[in-house]
Amino acid sequence: MTGAPMQGWSSPAPAPAPAAGGTRGRATTNRGAPLSRRFLLGASLGAAVWTARAAAAAPLRVGSKLDIESALLGQMMVLTLAARGVPTADRLRLGTTRIVRAALLAGEIDLYPEYTGNGAFFFRRDSDPVWKNPLAGYQRVRDLDRPNGIVWLRPADATNAWAIAVRGSVAAANGLATMADFARWVGQGGTVRLAASAEFVQSPAALPAFETTYGFKLRDEQLLVLAGGETSAMLRAAAEGISSINAAMAYTTDGAIDALSLVVMQDAEAAQIAFEPAPVIRVEALAQYPDVPAILAAVFGSLDVGVLRALNEKIQVEGQSVAQVAQDYLAAKGLAG
Repeated sequence: MTGAPMQGWSSPAPAPAPAAGGTRGRATTNRGAPLSRRFLLGASLGAAVWTARAAAAAPLRVGSKLDIESALLGQMMVLTLAARGVPTADRLRLGTTRIVRAALLAGEIDLYPEYTGNGAFFFRRDSDPVWKNPLAGYQRVRDLDRPNGIVWLRPADATNAWAIAVRGSVAAANGLATMADFARWVGQGGTVRLAASAEFVQSPAALPAFETTYGFKLRDEQLLVLAGGETSAMLRAAAEGISSINAAMAYTTDGAIDALSLVVMQDAEAAQIAFEPAPVIRVEALAQYPDVPAILAAVFGSLDVGVLRALNEKIQVEGQSVAQVAQDYLAAKGLAG
């Protein structure tokens, strides 16, 4: 699994702003006489300059979730910002979606990569069809998060959504490229055996959404239901025909898809919520570093499904480190040295 869509979760309430500090009493000389207005003004200006400098030097705390794709995106953000002179503090692989989102709202981190479709669950609006349109979904979560002091920056043109992947030889023999093709194959009595998680089979947003949108229904004997949501074993089983499996639940940017010669069925009718990765940043941090949107737009604007899948493959299949893959990609794009 690379950057998993999450289900059924809402955000904690935003952390309250810290109370303003109280005064320390009237400033006096050693003799008890009030200090001059000019001295007070100078001291105030000096303190303000010192505070501004200290604030400007405060690094951006960049977090990420635990999964490979989130860590990769977070590493790209750290490296690109550093290359442009923005100081950062590495808080990558901080925790689950719940933990990282809560840390952002509480001001414990400043910036991390999130997926637009998770707004459906942060704000308990997963039944709204707006989330199936990438642009409209991005605009909706951007607007919903604004009162929380969270700014969504430009997303990548890549959705990491649930999908069905079919063994390449089976797809070629049956003319399968899209979910409409898959539905036709099932309806004509095709020999389908799909490996999937219990959540994928049962969640209304997953397999049932595909079945409703494309007009097919898999029988119980056509499903091998596994307890966990890790896709690697399912994809390998589909590629190798283990237990007669020839199709598997996938995420669209899974790194093993191309290496295993699997074909992802394209969701042309948007049965699935669009999960596009985007940087999210606290408004206070953005005020400190107003160049961040332009810097990160160059990174996220360079990504699509194929690029993310290839980068994930280098990590998941070839065993390269997240840091090396991020560095090599950014160097090739001229985004970091």
